[in-house]
Amino acid sequence: MTKVLVSGSSGFIGGYLVRELLARGYEVVGVDDFSKYGRVARSYDQHPGYRLVPGDARDPRLMTELLAGCDHFIAGAAMIGGISYFHTYAYDLLATNERITASSCDAAIAAARDGRLQKVTYVSSSMVFESADEWPSYEGQERKVPPPRSSYGFQKLAVEYYARAAWDQYQLPYTIVRPFNCVGIGEARAAGDVEVLSGNVKLAMSHVVPDLVQKVLKGQDPLHVLGDGSQVRHYTYGGDIAAGIVTAMEHPDARNQDFNISTSRAATVRELAELIWRKIKGPDVPLRLVNDPPFEHDVQRRVPSTDKARRVLGFEATTTLDEMLDEVVPWIERSIAEGTI
Repeated sequence: MTKVLVSGSSGFIGGYLVRELLARGYEVVGVDDFSKYGRVARSYDQHPGYRLVPGDARDPRLMTELLAGCDHFIAGAAMIGGISYFHTYAYDLLATNERITASSCDAAIAAARDGRLQKVTYVSSSMVFESADEWPSYEGQERKVPPPRSSYGFQKLAVEYYARAAWDQYQLPYTIVRPFNCVGIGEARAAGDVEVLSGNVKLAMSHVVPDLVQKVLKGQDPLHVLGDGSQVRHYTYGGDIAAGIVTAMEHPDARNQDFNISTSRAATVRELAELIWRKIKGPDVPLRLVNDPPFEHDVQRRVPSTDKARRVLGFEATTTLDEMLDEVVPWIERSIAEGTI
């Protein structure tokens, strides 16, 4: 049976990834140090094809041992958060993630040389396009525009350079995937999150979908949004992102290629707020918005080209934003009732 190591397996996207891999019949080894959310119970924890190893992806000895018997490696471990995270942990994001990436590559190079590892699939980010000045952002544009201004975006671009450098020197095959604006359930308050006051509500997470949902559920009126609400995003369901990543991992034509993994549908923050408000409040309660000052690295347009993923992988993200909210809203409502948000 094909075995896959997933680093950061207990994270937000990692949870969807493990589920997708198991559904496709892979044997999965997960490694996570639980530094983001603590240890979180998952529905597949007792699955016979899954083994979770508590450990730090910065430990090259551990990573080398785990990769020795694996066919694929999805390198997803990272110190990551929403927009407030970029500012609060500007140095830690850069330094910690560099150490994770170097350790992961060192172990993968050894495993490909001495074991059966076929390829590394690196989870990058849409933030590599932070400095783009034309859209949609296409694969290769990240090397033509100025480098990202945020330390997080810069480090994610560095991940892609690690991938290509490991191929150039050691012939370690790679695929780079860039998720765009993941939406789903399972995201909780990070252990190191700094609470940010937005109107009369403290943000539990600094990702726009869960924070707007929780503010509406907690009765905020008028509803506070960062900036003028014209920011454009492509909100993509976590299950679709996982399907795209696993497809890229296993597809023969993805070798040494990079892919944007995203829905093709755009929405502004204002449109998102309207959809959330109507879903919770109904059609008759008027929506009033207050515009708060935005964060420095709040990118105004994050619009991907999805042509390459569709053409090469046959992948399209099909879950609508309305369908995502049908799942997310009840989950956040339960989380508020349980006091976890």
